[in-house]
Amino acid sequence: MQDYQKLVFDYVKSADHHADAPARYPVVVVGAGPVGLTTAIDLAQQGVPTILLDDDNKLSSGSRAICFAKRTLEIFDRLQCCEPMVAKGVSWNVGKVFFQDEAVYSFNLLPEAGHRHPAFINLQQYYVEGFLHERAQQIPGLDIRWQHKVIGLSQPDDCVELSVETPDGVVKLRADYVVAADGVRSPVRGLMGLESQGRVFRDRFLIADVKMKAEFPTERWFWFDPPFHPNQSVLLHRQPDNVWRIDFQLGWDADPVAEKLPERVIPRIKALLGNEVEFELEWVSIYTFSCLRMEKFRHGRVLFAGDAAHCVSPFGARGANSGVQDADNLAWKLKLVLSGNAPEALLDTYAGEREFAADENIVNSTRATDFITPKSAVSRLFRDAVLKLSKEHAFARKLVNSGRLSIPSTYVDSVLNTPDADDFSGAMVPGAPCTDAPVTMQGEAGWLLPHIGGEFNGIYFWDGNPAGSNSISVLRLLCDSNFPVRPVVIVPGGTRHADFNDITVLEDTSGLLAQRFDARADTFYLLRPDQHVCARWRALDIDQVQAAIARATCNS
Repeated sequence: MQDYQKLVFDYVKSADHHADAPARYPVVVVGAGPVGLTTAIDLAQQGVPTILLDDDNKLSSGSRAICFAKRTLEIFDRLQCCEPMVAKGVSWNVGKVFFQDEAVYSFNLLPEAGHRHPAFINLQQYYVEGFLHERAQQIPGLDIRWQHKVIGLSQPDDCVELSVETPDGVVKLRADYVVAADGVRSPVRGLMGLESQGRVFRDRFLIADVKMKAEFPTERWFWFDPPFHPNQSVLLHRQPDNVWRIDFQLGWDADPVAEKLPERVIPRIKALLGNEVEFELEWVSIYTFSCLRMEKFRHGRVLFAGDAAHCVSPFGARGANSGVQDADNLAWKLKLVLSGNAPEALLDTYAGEREFAADENIVNSTRATDFITPKSAVSRLFRDAVLKLSKEHAFARKLVNSGRLSIPSTYVDSVLNTPDADDFSGAMVPGAPCTDAPVTMQGEAGWLLPHIGGEFNGIYFWDGNPAGSNSISVLRLLCDSNFPVRPVVIVPGGTRHADFNDITVLEDTSGLLAQRFDARADTFYLLRPDQHVCARWRALDIDQVQAAIARATCNS
């Protein structure tokens, strides 16, 4: 396999250097990390010509973000780059919590069967970037330009003008829209005189990537006040290539330079592993907890995503995962606006929905940080009492917070949702990300999500009764409407049905799909291109569907 840590990308002089006037592109994405690559791939895959600029010519160094959640993997599936990630990554669902010298309880993040992906995979960020880059190279219309640093930005009435520094001098570009995915220190944000605000926590943590062969299970282990690192916290995660991530809480007074020295790091690791375990250090870093976000994610024709827009403490794996979900939310909206099928107001809903998601992540990360690093004797007393009680009492386990792990946001108050007019139960409310479930198509086992996304989809639950054929005719009308909806018909397992050459028919072989969607015969769900629910009904009505699409595209 490619050694992504040694990979260096060539700088290529673009034709823009020789142009008489700045060339204009639909979208320029700044920053080729996971969020920038995801955004650029999604846009180009939908046919939007995209330029991706990065001021470096390498992938990220060290493991950095390592926990990629089930929803993120589903997004990567839609972008056709998930398979190598899951094959390389370490899958896990179980976490364990320890207090001092004993395990107090464990939890399973995906306790039910019938899901294609695990709750999380652990995979070094440079692998994720490497697999994304390989996918990017396969897509026409995506131009990645390394060693291109944005040093100037202005917004005339109808575009964004960029000054980009390259080894061959400064080149000027114009873009209909710019996506700033250039990290927590975002040069684009700085050029615009903007900032992120929030809370910086007075504590420091040491990250050590350790290569070793160990007997630890593939689980997330978190210690509070362990005997090998008293009065502090420690997190252990397994990564591919026999690499283990160990996070040691150090306290605010720790010297961030001295603590990175091998003579300080190695004794800490030996205290955890024992002197008999052989290991070698791969990467060491020091970080400080912070929870920050920009007030607004949209500024005219510049949209901010990922760490450039929001930043959270690492426990909970909410940084990279929420950034990928930013890209998932933004790309389809940019596509519709650029094609003239939606007004610019649709981009305001990117900001509104993802600002809401950032606030959710900040609340959860702040609570986790306050529990992990109590700031007073009373807080410490409460935390330790909760941990002791959690060994025997379920109510106390709900109070333990070693990092509430990343889950996708449900945009419950989004203006794009059509409120329910019928009675439903379950999680598939308007604004929710679509759940997956096993299905069969023409006798071949598969999953629902690969059949939807990238455009508006309609899921119609049919029991095979000929009376429902009128609804099949309506589905065909939706295919040919001004705003086409690609239909998927769901039938119970073993149901005899006609072959509809123009409509996908899936068998709900286990009944899980109907259960998770609280569906009965004639139930219809309208899904956005990012696989979020935007409306649902107990019967299919073309006028209601078209009104919901107009609402979901800000055309109403």
